[in-house]
Amino acid sequence: MRSGKRGLLTAALTVLCAVTVLSAPGTAFASAAPAPTQKATPAPTPTPVPDRDLEQVRKKLDRLYHDAAVATDAYNAAEEKTKKQSAEIVALAKKIVEGRQKLEKLKDQAGAAARDQYRTGGLSSSAQFLLSDDPGQFLDGAGRVLQGQHAAKTLMDEKTRTQRDLQRYADDAADRWQQLEANRKAKAAAKKKIEKQIDAAEELQSRLEKKEKERLARLEQEAADKAQTAWLDTGALKDVHGKASEQGEKAVRYATLQLGKPYVWGAEGPDSFDCSGLTSQAWAAAGHPVPRTSQEQWKQLRHVDVKDMRPGDLVIYFSDASHVGMYIGDGAIIHAPRPGRTVTIAGAGSMPILGVVRPDA
Repeated sequence: MRSGKRGLLTAALTVLCAVTVLSAPGTAFASAAPAPTQKATPAPTPTPVPDRDLEQVRKKLDRLYHDAAVATDAYNAAEEKTKKQSAEIVALAKKIVEGRQKLEKLKDQAGAAARDQYRTGGLSSSAQFLLSDDPGQFLDGAGRVLQGQHAAKTLMDEKTRTQRDLQRYADDAADRWQQLEANRKAKAAAKKKIEKQIDAAEELQSRLEKKEKERLARLEQEAADKAQTAWLDTGALKDVHGKASEQGEKAVRYATLQLGKPYVWGAEGPDSFDCSGLTSQAWAAAGHPVPRTSQEQWKQLRHVDVKDMRPGDLVIYFSDASHVGMYIGDGAIIHAPRPGRTVTIAGAGSMPILGVVRPDA
């Protein structure tokens, strides 16, 4: 029998020391059956977890969800590569089928040419000239023979090229299959890591009382507000007056319509999103596709200074570019935060900014 709420709170703090405790929660509880002749004593009133300890819980959750976000980017990247390689394999398969059909046709033509040569007896052109009753007619025929020989050579060259192409297509397809298998393994590894981090975070939160979860939520909001205030105090927005482009307005409109939809890792709509799923779909809806992951968005899109940003630009967060939101003006972004949250509006400076990129530069 579980000892009571005090044991639950003790376990919530113990969990901060090692992830292994999360996988064996039973060790955090004591079992004490009352003596048969004694009346069970009421459970002790739980001792509230101090805010300083809840702050440690908040930081632990941030680390777990950050690691899950990094793994999600890896999963999404592997998924994109898998889609591309699958399409390439299909295209190569079509080329192989067409090449084989062409090769069969060339073989038929070569066979017909060989049969024609057989019908002439295989004599040399000199012998045919000497044996001919009409040398003039032979010379006319000789011209046609030369044309035939040229056609036969062209036919054999084409056949050789086709065979060479078929071999190249087959080799390319084999390479794509190997890459596809490697990316499938990468996806599986990333998925396992994502689920591990999210399970650990949910386990940690499940050990808190309702009031403690509410206090934890307030601490999270206070931390975000503090970071936003500190960012604004730097004067970062003093010279930010950029106006959205036509495509930027469309992207912001799309993102705004997704407010309240749940975060789901690997999702890109229409009912749920992860962070880069939201931004990539918003810009696709605006008619300007962008890379699928926040890391590739950071690598491939044009970087702009914070002072030059405008609505529709993408704000990339953390040193590893593991999160992204869309700037909507007035120092705010729309983003899909993390598991257990929904698409929402937040301060652009509420997380460590790596930089800003512009899809339609």
